[in-house]
Formats: sequence, C-alpha cells, structure tokens
Amino acid sequence: MPVQLKQLKSELKTELDSILNYWAKHTLDDQNGGFIGQIDCNEHVIADAEKGSVLNSRILWTFSSGYQITKNENHKIIAQRAFEYLSKYFYDAECGGLFWSINADKTPKDTKNQIYALAFAIYGLTEYYAFSKEEKALETAKNLYFKIQEHSYDPVNKGYLEAFTRDWQPIEDLRLSDKDANEKKTMNTHLHIIEAYANLFKVWKDETLRKNSIELLETIEKHFINTKTGHLRLFFDENWIEKPDVISYGHDIEAAWLLLQCAEVLEDGNLIASYKKHAIQIAEVTKEGLDSDGGLWYEFDPEKNELIAEKHWWVQAEALIGFYNAYQLTGNEDYLEIVFKNWAFIQKHILDLKNGEWFWGVYRDYSRIEKDKAGFWKCPYHNSRACLELINRIKT
Repeated sequence: MPVQLKQLKSELKTELDSILNYWAKHTLDDQNGGFIGQIDCNEHVIADAEKGSVLNSRILWTFSSGYQITKNENHKIIAQRAFEYLSKYFYDAECGGLFWSINADKTPKDTKNQIYALAFAIYGLTEYYAFSKEEKALETAKNLYFKIQEHSYDPVNKGYLEAFTRDWQPIEDLRLSDKDANEKKTMNTHLHIIEAYANLFKVWKDETLRKNSIELLETIEKHFINTKTGHLRLFFDENWIEKPDVISYGHDIEAAWLLLQCAEVLEDGNLIASYKKHAIQIAEVTKEGLDSDGGLWYEFDPEKNELIAEKHWWVQAEALIGFYNAYQLTGNEDYLEIVFKNWAFIQKHILDLKNGEWFWGVYRDYSRIEKDKAGFWKCPYHNSRACLELINRIKT
C-alpha cells in the first residue's frame, strides 16, 4: 500500500499541474478581461458567453489554493486576476450582494442574489486572503457573510433561504439550475454555506461566526442527513417539509468528508464525533453507486427505481476524497481499494489526455457526455480540490 499511495500522490501532483495549466492557458479572456465564459466539448471558445459568478469564484479558490502548494508565480497572478475581476464586476457594491452572471462586456446580466453564489465568493475570497493578506478580499467576504445572515437566515425555523432579487426582495424562481426543485431550502446551498463559513473562520476568528457555523452544522445534521438510509435529503420548504427527490451519490460522498472538515475547523468536539460517524455511514452507503469499473454513478431515482446512468467528472473527484477520508477514519483498506480503482477509472475515461482538464463525463457505454470543458458549471474546483486534498492527506 505505501508504494501505491506514493505513486498515487505523485500522479495527483502531476494532474494538479495539468488542470491548473489548462485553465491558465485556455481560459484567460484577453479581449474582455477575466475568464472565458464557455469552452465547449470540442475546445471551441464561445467568446460572447455570459460569465457566471460561481465559475469566477471557483477559479479564484482553485488558483489561490493551488498556489499554496505549487508556489508557481503564474498561479498567483491568475488568482489575483480572478480576485480583481470578481471585486470589480460581480460584487454589487450598491446592494451588497453578488450578480449571478454578467455579459461578456462586463455589464450585469442576471442580478439575483443566489446564496449559493455568495457562499462560493466567500470561499474564494478567503482562500485568496489566506496567502495574499489582501484586506479588501477579507472585507468583501465579511460583507457577503453579513448579507447572508441578514437576509437569508431563517431565525424562526433555522437554516437559510435560497435566493433573492438584487435588492433582497423575495424571488419566485429559487432554483440553481433547471434540474433543481424550486424549493426554499436545499442541501446543496447549505453544504456550500458551511464550507464558506468554515473557510472564513480560518482567517477571521469571530465568535459569532463560529456560533452561526456550529448552528448550521447542527441544522444540516437534523434535517439533511437521513441517518436511517445514510443518504442526504435534498429539498425542503421553509418549514422543513421535505420534497423527496433523487439520491445524489456525488453530493453524498462530498458531504461525507466536507462536513467533518468543517466541524474540525470549528473545533467542536461533539460535532466532530458526530460527523465522523456520518462520514463513515455515508461512505458505506455511497458504495451502492459504485460500478464494477470503479466509477461512481451520478444519481438514482427511488420513485422510478431508475439509475441515472452517467458518471460525471465532479462525482469522481469527490469520491476520491470521500473514500480516502473513510479509509483514514477506519483503517479499512477496502476504502483505499475504491480510491485506487476510482482513480484508474478517471485516468481511463475522464481525463482529456490530448487537451488537458477532465471531460464532463461518460454514459453507461463510455460514450462521452458532450458538455462544456469550461463553463457556468464546469470548473476547476472539484478536480483540483481532490488532488490538493489527497496530496495533503497522503503522508508518504
């Protein structure tokens, strides 16, 4: 095992460089500034594509986090580029929020305040501040945190509401994307709020932030983790009435390790103990979604008893961390074998060995899912984070 782990760590370091180099080489928008809004599956640049705040924030996080490992000055420069573009064109200084998207010419396009997007901005800004000590980055992150607490937090029922208009009024369409249920409280947004808050707490040891974060982890445990099945519940109304939906294997295994990491950052002993148990249970039930080739399926629809037979890039990335985390917690080498097999699947079917980066995914017959290489939802965050997490966790 030590030899295999050493090889895995070496390969992930190489892959991290490959991912960062792809984004550095192909996604800088020299005409409009910032980053290209979309590159399709055939490497065609869509020059006039709208630019998403989530993509920009994830690029900011990726190059900020990556630079701390690579010490590559170009990665530092790209992180600074992402910070400056986010601050100047996505951050809404007038209303204190974040534009969901802007046009290629930098003008606002969709001005709604999607709390998921604000969370990712906090995540990216705090990671940038961690190495740059740029006070404006921390101040902007804190401002966004205060806005989330002021407008999104539900003081009666706890948890956070999904979205608002630019001036923080109620909005009819709360969805992140067309595939999501139009509900007021979602697992996905809560997961990324706590991810952001924990990262903010690393650089700003504010006691109120810590209390809010601990309450959020307790809320997630109470409502989103189904301890009977080990899977996550995904959608609720404001009163925590569930709207049953699919089993999302990718979100399950992502939450398994990420929520524990947040509890550890907050140094809450009771939550750490609870989330260690959740991490193991969730990893164990996520094995239901593993195929014999080592890939992890996307989703399962219990109502239709139907597998969504796709293997997406981000799901595989989260599987690497989630199952390695389970191995670290238990010492059970079965989880480690899953990691090795999943990485072999990624190498064979997901990596774009010709152009770099990862394909969106494959169908059951291994034909490619013809979606973006870079775009609104195709980013360098999941796969680079998988590399970074395992590089840091593998002690060889």
